Order: sequence, then structure tokens, then C-alpha cells
Amino acid sequence: MVTSAAAPAPSSRPALSLPPSQFARLQPHAYLLAHLSPPSTNNQPSIRANGRAPTQFRVTSANAGSLTHTNGSAVVRIGDTAAVCGVRAELLHTEDIASWSVSQATSSNKSPRSVDQTEELGEQDDNETIERERAHIEDLNLLVPNLSLSTGCAPGFIPGSAPSSLAQSLSHQILSLLHSTRLVRADDLRIWYQPPSMGPEELERHNEEEQMDVDTAQNDPVEESPREIKAFWVLYIDIMIISLAGNAFDAAWAAVLAALRDTKLPKAWWDVDNETVVCSDSISDARKLSLRGLPVASSFAVFEADAAAGWRAVVIPEAAEMKAQRLARKGGVSERWLLADPDGYEEGLTQERACVVVDKDTDGKVIILEMEKNGGWTIDTEDLQQLVDLSSQRWEDMKRILDEC
Repeated sequence: MVTSAAAPAPSSRPALSLPPSQFARLQPHAYLLAHLSPPSTNNQPSIRANGRAPTQFRVTSANAGSLTHTNGSAVVRIGDTAAVCGVRAELLHTEDIASWSVSQATSSNKSPRSVDQTEELGEQDDNETIERERAHIEDLNLLVPNLSLSTGCAPGFIPGSAPSSLAQSLSHQILSLLHSTRLVRADDLRIWYQPPSMGPEELERHNEEEQMDVDTAQNDPVEESPREIKAFWVLYIDIMIISLAGNAFDAAWAAVLAALRDTKLPKAWWDVDNETVVCSDSISDARKLSLRGLPVASSFAVFEADAAAGWRAVVIPEAAEMKAQRLARKGGVSERWLLADPDGYEEGLTQERACVVVDKDTDGKVIILEMEKNGGWTIDTEDLQQLVDLSSQRWEDMKRILDEC
């Protein structure tokens, strides 16, 4: 009897293993999902691929007065995203404004408010003052921001390329936020002239010189001549992103805030003899801008476990189904994550974005100045409350950083 030897067992194939860098490039969505939803047996919290918690912002630093040939400047770095901002002030004479009229140039006999008085009044400006400020700053374009992405700030920006749509969009966002928050006071940008008030004797002498036959009573009270606006300061706000690693808007706006807080305008007055504006070259005479509050912008992104689930849905789920989803998320089964301060890797994997701009009054009350959301419909009212709370904490951190720079 012939016995055959048993066939050798087939050798098991070696397991295919990839380094994390290759896995992140081949399957970026699965790579981030693996970090945010670890196995329940590991008892590990959700953590992003960059090592941050979902609600954690990147390390931020700021340095003011970095540029010497500007009225104000700052460098802000948020993670690996860095922005440089310089503010340059130039004069705009009212005689060079085609739409300027005498009614706009004159004001009431009220004396101009000092910086302390303006800060005490705060938001108590009447509607007439608000409309006048809007007309001067917006219609006369007294704030001119311009953002550019420097060559080499990211792999996609090569030498000789035309200005990108991202740079134009960010410039428009910054301009819109400057107008909506009313951060810069129009009175800081006005250059006034107070004509001398002539008493009865001066007025009679003036009439004689002008050969005018006008009777002047000696007891007539001296009326103060109305003030006139002779020129404006125009602030050219140039922002350059020298390193782009996601969330360029927060870095650019923080750089604008720090630069405006550092801006000093020279003392200027109207020279009647030469009919021009004269500026003092003494640094001690320069004055800082009296900004309205400290509006801080915080950006967020929504990462979904199944990025195409929402777009495949024909109709919005009913209220009962949405409630069941929220209960499931509270039980630890999360299908989406709110990511604070997304970096460049996360921005490519998310479609829904949100930006919250908040400020705080003297009593510590949070004031929501602006809230934007685009790209999806998964953020609900509970999430908005969480975003406001995170933005409030971010405001405290940014205030401390800007006060120290």
C-alpha cells in the first residue's frame, strides 16, 4: 500500500502594512476617520490626525510692530499658517472728492469727543452718528484691505501665477467684517479745521476791508464758527500670507486686529496760509486708533463619517429620525465631528464650514457680531450653541495674546 505524503499547508500571505504618511495620502478620509473614531476596546478619546482634540485650536502667537515703514504692523502665526499685516495711512483731501458737498463738510457746534468720552459712550451712538460714519468709511473707501498669497506659501502657489480667487475672496471677507463690526471709528480718520470766531470789532474790521456796509452791534454775542472736515486718513491694510496650512481667514483677521491696535496716526492740522494739511513729525504727538471692542473670528469645519450620505439623501430626515441621531451621538456613537480651526489636510475632507465672530462687553457678556455657515445642513441649534461657547473661549485666548504682543 502506497501512502502519499500530506500536502504542505499553503503559506500565509504577509500582511500588507503601510506607513501612516502613505495611508494618509492614499485614503485621507479613512485615515482621519480612524483617528476620530478609535475602537471602543481601546478606551481612547477622539483625536485628530494632527494630535489635537476636535475642539482644540492650534497654538497662536502674535508680534506687533514688525515692519518699520508702516503706521502699524503685526505678524500672527496660527499653527503653520502665518500672516503679515501692514497698515499705511495716506491723506485724502476733501477737495479731491468729487461727491463732497458743503453740507457734508460742516458739522454742528458740538466739540469733538475725546478718546475717553468715546470709549465711555461705546455703542450708545445715535442713528445719525452711525449713518454718518457709514457714509464716510464705506462710501469714501477709507479702509482698503488687500490680501495676497506669497509665492511658496503652499505647493499650489507657483511664481508668476495670477492672483487667486481665494485671495480675492479673503480680501472681500475682511472688508465686509471691517464694515459690519464698525471696528474703526470714522472720527479717528477725520482731520478737522475750526475757523476763528470773530467778535464785533473783528467782524467790523473785516467788513471795512471787504467794503461791506453792514451794521454790527457791539453787544452781539460771539458765535463759534462750525468746524469743517478738510481731509481724511485712508488706511491701506496689506496682508500677506507667507505660510498657508489651512484656515487662512482666522490668521489674516487676527493679523489685521493686531496691526490696527498697533497703528498710530501723526498729529495733523489744516494750515490756512498754505491751504494744505500739515503733519507733525514728533512721535510723541501721534495717537493710536480708538477701536470698537475686539471682534475675534473662529472658524470650524464638519467632518462626516460618510461624507456622501447627506448628499445622497433626497429629502431631509424627519424630526423623529433626527432626534434619534442626536441621541445616538450623545451615547457615544458619533457620525460627524465639529473640528475647530481646521488645518489644510482637514479642509480638503470637509464640505460644511462655519465662522463665528464674537466680542465681549465690559461685563463679560458675549456679543455675537457675525455668524456664517455654508456647504451643508448638518449643523443644528445645539451645535451653534457649542460653536458660540468655543468662540467665547477663543476670544479670551486671543485677547491675552494680543495684549501681550
